[in-house]
Amino acid sequence: MALPADVIGKISPLPGMPVGINPTTGELTGLVTMMNVILRLLLIVGGIWALFNIVLAGMGFIGAGGDPKKVASSWAKIYWSFIGLLIMVSAFLLAAIIGIMLFGNPTAILSPKLTK
Repeated sequence: MALPADVIGKISPLPGMPVGINPTTGELTGLVTMMNVILRLLLIVGGIWALFNIVLAGMGFIGAGGDPKKVASSWAKIYWSFIGLLIMVSAFLLAAIIGIMLFGNPTAILSPKLTK
């Protein structure tokens, strides 16, 4: 006895919710777009956090009053904030390099499009 093709059933999107591929532009929509927005939001929050951390470390450095422990702590905060910024920027650079090597397009991974 053969089972029907949709034994479990189908999950269809809510009416009016764009999912899949935009037929005119070839851009991905739905989950891919949501993940892109979340990634951008995380990078913006990370940049603001690093800036906030650098400003606080600078204020701590100024207010250290010559205390070597406070100065060292402030330098460590500044150092690690710049390391975090470097990691965020290098992620984009790495994605562009991989996109060039695999797809011949530096934006292939960061903003994917499907074409015919």
